[in-house]
Amino acid sequence: MTPRRTPIPFRPAIGLAAATLLLSACAAPAPSAGTPTPTPDPATHVGGNSREGRSQTTRLLFSHDNGLTLIDATSGEVVQETAHPGFLRLNKAGDGRHVVVTDGDRFLVYDAGVRSRPHGDHAHHYTYTPGLTATEYAAPHAGHVVAHNAHTALFSDGTGALTIVDSEWVADPDAPRTELSTDAPHHGVAVPLRDDAVLVTQGTEQSRSTVQVRRGDQIIAHTDDCPGVHGEATAQSTSDGDTVLLGCTNGPVVWRDGAFHKVSAPDAYARTGNAAGSSVSPIVLTDYKSDAQAKQEHPTRVALVDTRTNALSLVELGSSYWFRSLARGPHGEALVLTYDGAVKIINPESGAIEASIPAIGPWSEKADWQEAGPSITVAGDTAYVTDAQASSVTVIDLHSRAVSHTLALGATPIEVAVVNGMTAEEEADQHDHAHG
Repeated sequence: MTPRRTPIPFRPAIGLAAATLLLSACAAPAPSAGTPTPTPDPATHVGGNSREGRSQTTRLLFSHDNGLTLIDATSGEVVQETAHPGFLRLNKAGDGRHVVVTDGDRFLVYDAGVRSRPHGDHAHHYTYTPGLTATEYAAPHAGHVVAHNAHTALFSDGTGALTIVDSEWVADPDAPRTELSTDAPHHGVAVPLRDDAVLVTQGTEQSRSTVQVRRGDQIIAHTDDCPGVHGEATAQSTSDGDTVLLGCTNGPVVWRDGAFHKVSAPDAYARTGNAAGSSVSPIVLTDYKSDAQAKQEHPTRVALVDTRTNALSLVELGSSYWFRSLARGPHGEALVLTYDGAVKIINPESGAIEASIPAIGPWSEKADWQEAGPSITVAGDTAYVTDAQASSVTVIDLHSRAVSHTLALGATPIEVAVVNGMTAEEEADQHDHAHG
């Protein structure tokens, strides 16, 4: 197993309330007197049994009604199953290995059991015993998870509080946790930025329109021009720092070069609540809804937001989509899974639809967003499209722009996370080496 490194605590960047550094209290009960403390078997203990392999391993974790299933993303072989009924949401933790599982009033941490460590012109590949770890983060009405700048931010909608932890130590129950507060409970989001700053939303359960960037007790920047603020995406950074887009109901807001920039939209009501960004592209892909009266709108247009110029352009797809339909490819290409079962590949600079790849059967969005539906996610040069109706996943090679193979899942997938052992930054560097 690779040596442990000393974690660098994230210095809190929000002065809304006193920030407190806490340590996890997930200690096991003390054994009774005279009972020897058992030593975990490294071959069966989650996170144990470190082995170095010859090649990179990619695994796909999906949630379903009965819990979690981890499969080999190439063969489809089941690697591990966890019985854990309930509606579980999945987000990559940011360390290339773990997945944050949103479970009601807490965040759990799942070890996918793979890690690749780049070493110059090559990498060392490791596997571990996978499974749900004992580490958890209490968070009433657990909400958004954002991994950025080697830190992971976990937002509690029920309290308006957030926890920030070093992504590399997200599964360590004793890792330093920076606990921060906002003014009131709300459906919010936080993004760790460079130079000890944090971008965070403000609002209430009734309304929210404020976004702030803070460092310590200082408000760096502030905007109230983001009604219904929801969702975020990071784009290619500039020499002056991070670039982040926030969705609003009157056109998005962009944080760039130390200031907020409002993006105008062609409609008075222009909701951009879900977004997909890329570290190699300054353009963000977002959904686009323009009917304020619709109970459940089914748009056929997506938006491309150029964060360099604060300009928004629309692309007509000819078919609708939903919030799990958006992704980005290794070159920054915009990907949208539409109702006709195809993955549209869009050139983000021109807005041209360059390809339409048939992936799954036709589908439509259910009335309840928590019901199982299709999704698209990308790892490396490969896109994975789940089909809830067929309980399968279609694997697409994004270089050849063709379906590689289809895997049976054995259960109806709800959410999915694909882990290949590398962080987003490591993956981008590897891609540059391979295609530079």
